[in-house]
Amino acid sequence: MDNAPFAPGSVSIRIYLHDGLPAPEIVRYELAQAKRAVEVGFDGVMMGEHHGGFPGYIPNTIQTAGWMLNAMPHGWVAPAPVLLPLKPWALIAEEIAWLSAAFPGRVGFGAGTGSWQADFDIMELSKDDYIETYHRSLGLIAKALRGEAEGEFAKDWAIMHCRQAPVPLVTASATPRGVRAAAANGAGILFESMTAPERLRELAGKYRDAGGTGPIILIRRVWMGEGTFGRQDKQMGVYRGYGSDTTSQYWQGNQLINGDADEVAERLAEAAREVGADAINLRVQVPGVQPDEMMDQIERLGPMVAKLKGMWPWKT
Repeated sequence: MDNAPFAPGSVSIRIYLHDGLPAPEIVRYELAQAKRAVEVGFDGVMMGEHHGGFPGYIPNTIQTAGWMLNAMPHGWVAPAPVLLPLKPWALIAEEIAWLSAAFPGRVGFGAGTGSWQADFDIMELSKDDYIETYHRSLGLIAKALRGEAEGEFAKDWAIMHCRQAPVPLVTASATPRGVRAAAANGAGILFESMTAPERLRELAGKYRDAGGTGPIILIRRVWMGEGTFGRQDKQMGVYRGYGSDTTSQYWQGNQLINGDADEVAERLAEAAREVGADAINLRVQVPGVQPDEMMDQIERLGPMVAKLKGMWPWKT
């Protein structure tokens, strides 16, 4: 294993906002959690984008990634997913490329479509053709983060530096078209936390059949000790309220993995084997989880992460 973002065998954690607190306090907690996560053994941190106070999510993921990298003694950060239809693709590519120049080898990037109507309303954008916008932006960003941009944009110094130091890229994809697009653009896959493993394995096969060679990362929700099923089920209800039928039809039950360090590590490794995943990204926090609970979970996850890494490679 190496320490590059999304590296095979890596175990990372997702950081979410604690709602209902003053903004400066929210920032303090998210930076402290990112710092402590890598100190106890996580390889990196990811966070997802939504706007307008969507519970737990971060509106300024790329900016927040910079704060986290400055606070963390080591490890990588990946805004993942960033919702491509909400910003000009060139602006996203510039921000990621310059962040990577500031923190060499410690920045990854994850692309997503988004589907929550309020995100588009807040940005004063039409949701019409947002899937097509996503696919066009993905192709252009993928080229830019490999240092293969064209025209005037190719003269940007950080974009040019991507020729020597490409930024690792994954897509939050849960459809056949999505995984084929990832393969075509040299990106890996970030599988969400609610779909049953058998469906994800099918999509992983389609990705590999399409020539995809990047990492397949499995998100799974975990809790050390007795589970928080009520809070998890409530969050799934939020996602069902705006998620597309194409993906939500494969959400089967509560995929939460809980127990002691040995139990959680074994079940995560088994899920990764079943899907064919190369790396694992863990979600602990959902709305209702308090800052002290989250920090306690990070501490308790440290021994589990060490056990899980010791089981690599999971696919054998």
